[in-house]
Amino acid sequence: MAKDSEALISPCDGLLSVYPITSGLVVPVKQSRYSICDLLHSESLAQEFEGGRCLVFRLQVTDYHRYVFFASGKAAEPVKISGRLHTVRPIALRDLPVFTENAREFTVIETDVFGTAVQMEVGAMMVGKIANHPLPFDESGFARVERGAEKGCFLFGGSTIIVLLKKGCAPDLAAYLEATAQDIETPVRLGMELL
Repeated sequence: MAKDSEALISPCDGLLSVYPITSGLVVPVKQSRYSICDLLHSESLAQEFEGGRCLVFRLQVTDYHRYVFFASGKAAEPVKISGRLHTVRPIALRDLPVFTENAREFTVIETDVFGTAVQMEVGAMMVGKIANHPLPFDESGFARVERGAEKGCFLFGGSTIIVLLKKGCAPDLAAYLEATAQDIETPVRLGMELL
């Protein structure tokens, strides 16, 4: 894990793309548009991330398939959304609204450093199960989570983790935004600092 406790870390191994969230949309590769509202199934929650950043970590079959919390903070109970299972390979992203149709699970986290954020796991073809570990929720409905603590794992094949950060809460991600604009996914490793 990155030693700086306030650093934004990668929650997994994979290929990272970063998108600006504008007018409720993420504009990814090949100009396909994905609505944050469709991702979350909540218009009010989606509006909180307007002007923020969407980090998409695409795991490949060869990547380590356990993932961790990207930040410490108070986590609300996870929200599970059932759906179809499509591949998350780039060619599929051109033709299908993959992230809004696939089975997914997300956690809203009141982070210690980055404000309110969302960490979402997206299932893919051959990955029918997202196995998140149970959390010890208190009477207020929250559980304390720690950056780098294992959150769960995908049970087979490659899949995707999405992190949503609010406007003004993300560190400088200009290099990732520029790479993504050029259709380049940046390789990252679990626990590495995202400079």
